[in-house]
Amino acid sequence: MLAIILLTLLGILFSVGGYQYLKVAIAPEYDIETMPLNYEVLGSGDKKLLLIHGLAGSKNYWKQDLAKINGTYTLLLVDLLGFGDSPKPQSNYSLKTQLEALEKLIVKEGFNKGQTVIVGHSLGAIITLSLLAEHPDWFAGATAIGLPVFESKERFTKQMSDDSLFERIAVGPYGKFFCMLHPIYISKWFKPDNLTDKVFSDSKKHTWQSYYNSFNGIILRTDLYNKTKKIRDKRILFIQGNEDKVAPIANVKKFASLFTNARLIQVSGGDHQLFLKEPSKVWERIQDFFDEQELNIKT
Repeated sequence: MLAIILLTLLGILFSVGGYQYLKVAIAPEYDIETMPLNYEVLGSGDKKLLLIHGLAGSKNYWKQDLAKINGTYTLLLVDLLGFGDSPKPQSNYSLKTQLEALEKLIVKEGFNKGQTVIVGHSLGAIITLSLLAEHPDWFAGATAIGLPVFESKERFTKQMSDDSLFERIAVGPYGKFFCMLHPIYISKWFKPDNLTDKVFSDSKKHTWQSYYNSFNGIILRTDLYNKTKKIRDKRILFIQGNEDKVAPIANVKKFASLFTNARLIQVSGGDHQLFLKEPSKVWERIQDFFDEQELNIKT
């Protein structure tokens, strides 16, 4: 009986994994000209915010308490390539690829005129700072929420050694195969308490390739210390939970200290999804920080 159960479970795992692998294998190659990102423009304010979600996220991540800001700001919410309702082609999903797709959209919607503040969470925070470094004249500044900054891949691996078996498998050598099984473990029985139903539902909208390549190629291999050398004087707000196990606050403190025109806000009791817990406070802190900048310029 036990053997039958085990064989049945293995059959399910191979079927799910095989189907997910096949979806990627038959997908067309990425073409930036014919595969635009999915996005949404909200609000009608004079100021502009570009909002970039994290790994396995979507533009809907930001749709919490938007009444706080959409009268003051015009918002550009975007699904990164390979996530949400954006195309999911065969691609390397590198930082360069993600930046190029975003640049095309930013120019199209006119968010490159110098008044835009970029806001990014987790993977999106890395992309946010990289985008600012590539085009410092396009933006008024940036906000990085839950920034996973590590000095090396080895440092990250060492940190994860104390985490749960589930998390260690996900980021370990067999992570690629684990990603292929995401339709199984991204189900209501495994839903984390710190995610809203909509955000959790959208977390299914990726392929193993977009997740695995983004995690390994961007989160683990982006050298933010080197990439941001030329924008150390830019206006940057770091918002970090002091209980964030994914992106330890000690790492962010060290990194943020290198910037001369930045501020680090530590959220007591905040985890990696601190925005979902208290979105109104996050919006207020972003507005206060950049309103203060405008006041300084005028005076």
